[in-house]
Order: sequence, then C-alpha cells, then structure tokens
Amino acid sequence: MPGVNANESFKDPQGIDMLPISIFVIAKNEAQRLPATLEAVKGLAEELIVVDSGSTDGTQAIAQRHGARVVETHWRGYGPQKRFAEDQCKNNWVLNIDADEVLTPALIGEIRALFANGEPPLDGYTFPIVEVFPGEGNPGVGAYALVPVRLYRLDRGRYADELVHDRVAMQPNTRIAGLKGQALHYCIQSLSSSVEKLNRYSDQQVHDMNVKGRRTPAWRIWTEFPMAFLKAYLLRRHILRGRFGFVASVNYAFYRFMRIAKALEAQDRDAKA
Repeated sequence: MPGVNANESFKDPQGIDMLPISIFVIAKNEAQRLPATLEAVKGLAEELIVVDSGSTDGTQAIAQRHGARVVETHWRGYGPQKRFAEDQCKNNWVLNIDADEVLTPALIGEIRALFANGEPPLDGYTFPIVEVFPGEGNPGVGAYALVPVRLYRLDRGRYADELVHDRVAMQPNTRIAGLKGQALHYCIQSLSSSVEKLNRYSDQQVHDMNVKGRRTPAWRIWTEFPMAFLKAYLLRRHILRGRFGFVASVNYAFYRFMRIAKALEAQDRDAKA
C-alpha cells in the first residue's frame, strides 16, 4: 500500500486544503441518499472512493460527479466488501462512511483539527452515528447512536472478515479516542424499503449462522419478538420518538423474529436431508 506524506498539501478547486486520507463508501442503488453523503465531505480528503456492487439507478454517475473514483465489483458481504474497499485506498489514514450517513460540520471540523499539525497522535477514532427517522430534520430526542471506529490507520486496523457485521478490528495495544461530532444516519427511506432491507439482512444472518455452525434453540421463537420490541422501544428510546418510533420498533422486532424463524426452518430442512 503506497504511503502519502501527511505534510504534503493537496487543495480542492476552491483552494481548501484536503487531508491526506482516503474516504471510502460502499453502495448499491443509493442515488437518493448518496449525494448528501458525498456533498458533506466535499474538499475534505484527497481521495474519495465509492465501491459499487451493481447499481442500476445511476449511483455510479452520481459518485463520479461528486469527484469520487468508482470501483465496480460484486457483493461479498459487509465485512469483506469494506476490506475490498480498504485495498483500493492509497493512504494509510482512511475514513469509512456509509451511503446513508452524512457527516456534520462539527465532526468535519474535528477531523480537520486532528490533521492540523501532521498525522493524528492516535491510531483510530470513533464518532457517534445517530439515527434520523423520516420526517425528522435532526435526530429526535434520545435518538439511538452507534459509536464505531471509522477513522483509522490501515496499518493498525482493518475491517473484520465477517459477512453480516462491519466492524474495524484494531490490532492489540492500539490507541483509540472518541470524537464528539456526529454523523447523521438516514437509515430508513420508506417502510417498504426498510422491510425489504431487513428481510435481506435476516437471510444473510441465517447464512452466516449456518457457515459458523451456530444452532438456534426452538424456544426463542416465542421470546424473540417481545424482547426485541422492548429493546428498541425502551432501551433504544424509540418511545420518545412518536409514531415512527413505535413503527421502527415493530419492524426491528419482526426482523429479529424472522431471523430466528428462518434459522429454525433451515435447521429443520437440514435434519430431514
């Protein structure tokens, strides 16, 4: 992997210094959400890569118009796809964002500050990725957030090679800190698209469970839905977010229920084979 001098200056057409980092995004049919994602990081990094896995809605052209280098490839699974994207990056410092995430100006300012005097002092940085539901201009009260590592050194961490989880596996003794600025996660375009996505994801999870030889106890078919609903509605505080908070909790619970139902179906099929 070629290295880039952190002190070397790159500028966008407006004369703004671009940071010696590679931003990478994996996408498929994200023509609606991708423009906001890419516009938010305009001029931030000297390299912007979109790895596309067969879009048919013009995602590739949109990415190119926003200055991204588009790499087309087949779908490998979440972890392997992001590992492939990492391999396309020329810089040791990388920033991963998803096609439905928009970095806030506060977060971008923090990232710029990290590189103000050369390379950042640590090996990786987390920041909160906060859910924004349809109809919300900003995250609702008590909005649920994940806080993963997304800005990191490739020689100190890589995405784990897992089909249904996308997490950066940092090497032992790495130094990680948290940034305060947020990324806004526009995770739901519509109820129809959300149900389709969760259905696909439950299929992928069952496949991953089978590959790993994990078996599901039958009793979970009765407990999964109510427990998952309470997790989303109470623990993730969807109760504070009105009608759509309730709908999102039901969707989440149904997805978890279908994952168990499909796993038991597969186990029954294997037992009869």
